[in-house]
Amino acid sequence: MLKHQAFIILASGSARRRELLRLGGYEFEVVVPDVDESAFSSAGRGACEYTKRLALAKAKSVAARFPDSLVIGADTVADFNGEIIGKPADAEEAEQITRKLFSKAHKVITGVAIVRLSDGTEIVESDTTVVEPRRLTDEQIAEHIKSRSWLDKAGAYAIRENGDEFVERIEGSLTNVTGLPMELVERLLEGFI
Repeated sequence: MLKHQAFIILASGSARRRELLRLGGYEFEVVVPDVDESAFSSAGRGACEYTKRLALAKAKSVAARFPDSLVIGADTVADFNGEIIGKPADAEEAEQITRKLFSKAHKVITGVAIVRLSDGTEIVESDTTVVEPRRLTDEQIAEHIKSRSWLDKAGAYAIRENGDEFVERIEGSLTNVTGLPMELVERLLEGFI
């Protein structure tokens, strides 16, 4: 059971986000938000705006239950030439996404929201990282899909902290691509801690 006096709450079920926040030295509780992501349309919206809307919805969903806590919400998508790519529904979609994203450079965008209802705190920003992939062979793609490591990952992949055999280089925050842009989170939390 969550302690009512928890200072920071991470509104996410993501193990990667929990690990990054823990490695950042933060003490926090985890509460999974009750947000139907499929109810949020990306039509007519840029990836930054879309991720910020979802991050804010997630943070507010949890903050409604814990108004005195700082709640961090986040949402990540891949942006391929303006097309917003979220989590694949199945292996077939994961393969389509993988073939697309690993054909040329794309962006990984994470919206981050910090909400505390008791004093009206509401901060929402986003971070963008450009990923330049290595071209994958059909065999590498098949192995990736078979591994199921794409499950629950925006863009059907997650880069590892020590690099990735499929990524040539990145421009921007590595932690943004691994799950939570810690440089942005630390800057946003600065005034509160």
